[in-house]
Amino acid sequence: MRKYFGVLTVFLALSVVLGIVNPGYQNPIVNVVKECAPAVVKIDVIRHQRVSFFDPFMDEFFRKYFGETPFGYEREVPALGSGFIFDREGYILTNEHVVHNAEKITVTMLDGSRYTAKYIGGDEELDIAIIKIDPGDKELPYLELGDSDAVEIGEWAIAIGNPLGLKHTVTVGVVSATGRSIPKPDGKGYYTDLIQTDAAINPGNSGGPLLNIHGEVIGINTAIINPMEGVNLGFAIPINVAKRFVNSIIETGKVEKAYLGVWMRTLTEDLARALGLKYVKGVIVVEVIKNSPAEKAGVKENDIIVAVNHKKVETADQLKSMIRSYPAGTKVVLTIVREGEEMNLPVVLGSSEEGMITARTSSFIGIVVGEITPSEREKYEIPEDVDGVIVKKVNQGGLGAFLGLKPGDVIMAIFANGKRYNVENLEDWEKAIKRIKKGDAVAFQVFREGMRYYVEFRMR
Repeated sequence: MRKYFGVLTVFLALSVVLGIVNPGYQNPIVNVVKECAPAVVKIDVIRHQRVSFFDPFMDEFFRKYFGETPFGYEREVPALGSGFIFDREGYILTNEHVVHNAEKITVTMLDGSRYTAKYIGGDEELDIAIIKIDPGDKELPYLELGDSDAVEIGEWAIAIGNPLGLKHTVTVGVVSATGRSIPKPDGKGYYTDLIQTDAAINPGNSGGPLLNIHGEVIGINTAIINPMEGVNLGFAIPINVAKRFVNSIIETGKVEKAYLGVWMRTLTEDLARALGLKYVKGVIVVEVIKNSPAEKAGVKENDIIVAVNHKKVETADQLKSMIRSYPAGTKVVLTIVREGEEMNLPVVLGSSEEGMITARTSSFIGIVVGEITPSEREKYEIPEDVDGVIVKKVNQGGLGAFLGLKPGDVIMAIFANGKRYNVENLEDWEKAIKRIKKGDAVAFQVFREGMRYYVEFRMR
């Protein structure tokens, strides 16, 4: 009996000891959540989407080659995402893809308060947007924006958002990597310089904050890897990228992105061998645009750009996206390799509107065209010897969309009933389209991605 009593005594003693491990300890993550969660919001969006009468395969075919589904109907489509208040006046940061083309935006806070939000502005390429609510006399909670350049691999990362509509869900992990570049889901360019985290991020988290252990926003949760391909791979736009453009979005509703002024290509081993260059991972300058920031900084043809502000770049798409993540007037350092020697060149980036001959545009068959700007030459890789007018916008449902014309296409010439009209500028374009009459057989000579081709139609 004494034996059993002794064992019971030891067991009770151990239970008491184990029960008071870390007495008085409070998890710092709990404090972060208590302070920050009230400023995180659920965003519900209503937009209209064109639905095809075709099966999904044909629908995708038309979207890929013609930019839209030509036959179908409009339906109301709800969507949701996350965001966070960063200003006591009610300004909210989120992803552009969360609120793009929204007809109605509703914001729900942690306490259940609901507001109708106004879209202030944003940018698809950067995937950042600002919306605003009017709190009236209510004092709103808001989050402090941190310094994403100071983020280190291995530090705590806390995500708060609305995955799958589950309001104010908290997930925790670490910063797994920085400086990541991944292609966008729609195939239009790259996300660059992303923060990678293993804090669980799911659909509905987009636009929510990624926080450090001090409760500061270090990123905007944006993308995930397909769960069928990998798990615990989430990505956030560094908050410093958003901070560069916040004021201009609030003041003007848009961003004025930078341009460098080069025509570029990803350097491959075969291209390096053909040019007699030592191969390094980077981007080769094929042509320097006259009077551009690159020319003024001393960038030369066949320079290999390997880093921007000491962050590595390996592809042309990465370099373009990285440059356009800065506002005009920003001073950056390009690391280049020239004739085998590495050097740093300071460059003051120009405005994406710099060199615009005229803001005037012209419309015809459902497309809007204008003069080619230097930044468009860089963005769409248009050589200096290619003249014409550039397609700025393609209207859904128009003939131009059905013909497959896209923004960035350069129309170099117009043919009508056997006559050729060269197009070097907007004036030439307008003279030519005035000569086109109903019933004419018409063809455009188009430059796209290094290729020249024709699109033809009958004027109706």
